[in-house]
This record gives sequence, C-alpha cells and structure tokens, in this order.
Amino acid sequence: MKVELKPNSYLYPQPVLIIGSYDDNNIPDAMNAAWGGVSDYTEISMCLSKVHKTVENILKRKGFTVAMGTRKTLVESDYFGIVSGHDVTNKIEKAKMHVKKSSKINAPVIEEYPLTLECKLVSYDEESEIMKGKIVGVIVDDSILTNGKIDVTKLEPISYDPSMHKYYLVKEAVGNAFKDGKELVK
Repeated sequence: MKVELKPNSYLYPQPVLIIGSYDDNNIPDAMNAAWGGVSDYTEISMCLSKVHKTVENILKRKGFTVAMGTRKTLVESDYFGIVSGHDVTNKIEKAKMHVKKSSKINAPVIEEYPLTLECKLVSYDEESEIMKGKIVGVIVDDSILTNGKIDVTKLEPISYDPSMHKYYLVKEAVGNAFKDGKELVK
C-alpha cells in the first residue's frame, strides 16, 4: 500500500557537500550543504540561504570549493553543518583539518577531503537562494583513482537522508550505465 507524505526533498542520494570559502580576514570557512548537484558538465548548483557566513564570503570573493563528505570525514563534515561561521571563527582549525589555497580561485582546499571542485561564482539569486558555480578545476587524491578515474568505492562518499537525519555510505556498484538497459532494446 502506498501512502502520501508532506512535500519535502526526498531524493536519494543527497550529496554531503562541504563548501569552502575565505572570510574578510582570509580565515578559511566551511559549511555542509545537502541541497546541491550538477547542473551542466562544468557547473554546480546549490540552494544556500543568504544567512550563511559561507554565502557572504563567496559573494565577496567570487570563488569557492566543493568537497564530498566521505566515510573518513563524516564527523568533521557533520560538524561543519552544526556550527555557524558567524559563531565560530575558525571551524576548519577546530576540526583539526588542514588547508591550502587553491591555485585557480580565491578559496581554500581542505586537504583531508579526497575530491574537491574549484568553482568560480556564476550567479546567486537572492530570491530563490540558488547559487551556481563554474567548475574550473578538480583536485583528486590519487588514492581514490582506478586507471586514472575516480573510483566511488575508494572515495566512499556519504549521503544525507532528510527523512531519518542519518548519513549513508554510497559504495556498491549494482549495474552498468548505458549497458544493462540494452537488453530491453532488442
């Protein structure tokens, strides 16, 4: 039997995105956001409330990084979502993580995250709170590569569940894209 629920963003998986920026004093900041994804081959879109310190930083600096939360970084990733940059001056330092400055944009790269997108701000709509960024670089730790490609089983990204407020591991391959459906084409 099917039942109806109140409207909510029940799409799975919801990525755990860690968005990095610098504040006015060049102190790196990070926030956790689940409402985002790919909107073109080299573009990312996220729904980010303008009350976030990170959004303020990005609008001033015009650049940001987006890392994937992983099994190994779960505690720190959750912390970045619990604590506001308005209240804690250096969340990244308190999380005992390390930063280097991106060579492509004015934003921090948090070294403990194995996959980071370097993005230039394309737009931010204050009414819808949709931020778009052009991906101008991708930094990947070679430990998550197989034959030069990102291997999700090595990356071990986590996904946010908005219904149960839990994180789940995205890991197991269950099929082959652009192949398995061909059996219905016959």
